[in-house]
Amino acid sequence: MQLTLSTRSFPIAGTFTISRGSKTQADVVEVTLSDGQHQGRGECVPYARYGESMASVTEQIASQRDALANGLDREALQSALPAGAARNALDCALWDLAAKQCGQRIWEMTETPPITGCTTAYTLSLDTPAAMHENARAQAHLPLLKLKLSGPDDLDRVRAVRDGAPASRIILDANEGWTAADYTAMVSDLTDLGVEMIEQPLPADDDEALANLPHPIPLCADESCHDTASLSHIIGRYEMVNIKLDKTGGLTEALRLATQARAAGLTIMVGCMVSSSLSMAPAMVLAQTADVVDLDGPLILAQDRCNAIHFDHAHMQPPSAALWG
Repeated sequence: MQLTLSTRSFPIAGTFTISRGSKTQADVVEVTLSDGQHQGRGECVPYARYGESMASVTEQIASQRDALANGLDREALQSALPAGAARNALDCALWDLAAKQCGQRIWEMTETPPITGCTTAYTLSLDTPAAMHENARAQAHLPLLKLKLSGPDDLDRVRAVRDGAPASRIILDANEGWTAADYTAMVSDLTDLGVEMIEQPLPADDDEALANLPHPIPLCADESCHDTASLSHIIGRYEMVNIKLDKTGGLTEALRLATQARAAGLTIMVGCMVSSSLSMAPAMVLAQTADVVDLDGPLILAQDRCNAIHFDHAHMQPPSAALWG
């Protein structure tokens, strides 16, 4: 196989802000694998929170050039690279190439339900309560809103969004921005406001406190769980796990994580980084059986790539074979 490696930036519509900072563009790494007749593609988002950069991820991918030329397959890839963005791009490109080679869609190869479309959450960027209220009013027709939070004034933010979008379901993502005291002080009021899930309230290194706190609202692990190796860490602390392919290192490990998480009694959320439709397509394999879908990355962009997934408000149509899988 021949490896082609490139980087690309997609402008964000405005500014996207979470507890760790803001950005105005989504920087991705794209992989193309070719057997001379067919091509498979994959995309990943290097994430500084996990010690990744565009340079480090492209270097990791390039390190597999000779192995790919000598027939590296998906299973061998799992031990050749650690879980993370680099392995994700290669793993998804290998899946796409295999689908093109055998003339099958991805669900036929993975023996998962056919991709028939799904409804995604829509993320409201972290802002002042007043600004989030106005954003919520503009998106009040959407069924599920995900709020990015940070700690101070978060209860006011949730109240403002609930007032702006009274009929929408609400889930929260603190991105490790709370303390145990913050959680304890707010959780009762958040329950009264109809919040249905809280994602990663505490820093991953300090989330042991969650085992001894009340959970009137289900808690979802994001930064605390990357792959099957870290699954045992969250048992007893969370009710749900957010599976992202950039964390698991691709669809191969993501499918394993979903199976093992369900066996452990956890429900499944499938999530994404801010990225293009090429990142969403493989995640949609998991979305068909997920309890919560959060694949709105392209909706945050000002411009997507060619053959993009079609969104009818928050409803995602199946990806075309020309895009992936």
